[in-house]
Amino acid sequence: MADTATAPSRQALEERYPVTREQLLEWYRTMLLIRRVEELSAKAYTQRKILGFCHLYIGQEAVATGATAALKPEDYVVTGYREHGHALARGISPRSVMAELFGKATGASQGIGGSMHIASAEHNFFGGYGIVGGHVPLAAGAAFASKYRGEDRISLCYFGDGAAQQGAFFEALALSQLWKLPAVYLCENNYYAMGTSLERQSYLTDMSRRGDGVGMKRWQFSGFDVVEVYQNVAAAVEHARSGEGPVILEAVTYRYRGHSMSDPAKYRKEGELEMHRAKDCIASAEQRLKEHFGVSDDELTKLQGAVDEEAQDAYDFADSSPEPDPSHLYDFTYAE
Repeated sequence: MADTATAPSRQALEERYPVTREQLLEWYRTMLLIRRVEELSAKAYTQRKILGFCHLYIGQEAVATGATAALKPEDYVVTGYREHGHALARGISPRSVMAELFGKATGASQGIGGSMHIASAEHNFFGGYGIVGGHVPLAAGAAFASKYRGEDRISLCYFGDGAAQQGAFFEALALSQLWKLPAVYLCENNYYAMGTSLERQSYLTDMSRRGDGVGMKRWQFSGFDVVEVYQNVAAAVEHARSGEGPVILEAVTYRYRGHSMSDPAKYRKEGELEMHRAKDCIASAEQRLKEHFGVSDDELTKLQGAVDEEAQDAYDFADSSPEPDPSHLYDFTYAE
C-alpha cells in the first residue's frame, strides 16, 4: 500500500496554487468579517439578545476562509455547531447569519435553528449539527449522492478533534474509503474537546492519522495561515474530485474563547493563549499583504472600516427583525 501520509511539499503547493494580491485581500476581508461578526455576537449574548448555546469561531478564521476558497459553489459543505465562520466564508450574508443567531424570522434558518443550526440550500451549506461527530456520516452521504449521480461535486466536512473520537466518524471514514467517495474530511484541531485538552483525550495528537486504519490519504498542516490552508485543501479537493478517493486533513488551529459563551476557559495553561495569539491569522495575512503585495495602511484601514460597518449593519438588522411566527414552528419538521 502507498504511504497515505505523504503531504505535498510547500514548494509544490505554491507552484500549483499561486495566490494573487486580490485573492489574499478578499480572504483578509472575509477573516476580518468573521471576527467582527463573532465579536458582536459575544456582545449580543451578554445582552441576552442571543439565547441558548453560542460557540464562537474567533481564532480559527483562516481555516474556513482558506478551505472555502478551494471549493466550487456547487460543492457540499457539512459542519458541526461552531459554524458561524463557515457560513460567512461560504457566502451566507452577515445579516442572515446574525438574524439566525438572534432567532429572528429573517435568519438563514428562519429563526428556528439558532446558533447551532445555520444552513442554506442556496449555498450548498448543510451544517451545523449539534451532535458531536454525528454530521460526518451526512457528509459521506452527500459525497455518495454526488458519485451516484455522476456529478462533479465533492463534499467538505469540518469537524473538531473531539469528534474524531466518535464511532459514527470512523464508520463514515471506512465507507468513504471503501467506495472512493469524493470527500475531504477536515479536522480543525483547536487543542480542546470542550474543556479536555488534546493529550488527555487522545493517544494520537495528529487527527489525520485516523485515516491510516482505512488506508485513506492524509496529512497535517498549520491552520494559522490562510494561504497554507487554501493550498493544502485545494490539493485534497483536487485528489477527491479526480475519483481517486477521499482525503482526511488536520489543520492545527486554536480558539481564543472557551468552548461556548458559558465557558470561561480557566483550564488553559498560563501563557498558552498569548502564545497562539502571536500567530494570529488576520495579523499574519495583513503582514503578508504589506510585505509581499505592497498594500498600503490606508487601503487596509479603508477595508477595515467597511467591514466594521457591514458587521454593525448585520447586528442592527438582526435586532430590528421580527420574531418567527409560532404558527410555522413545525413547518420543517415533517414532509408533506
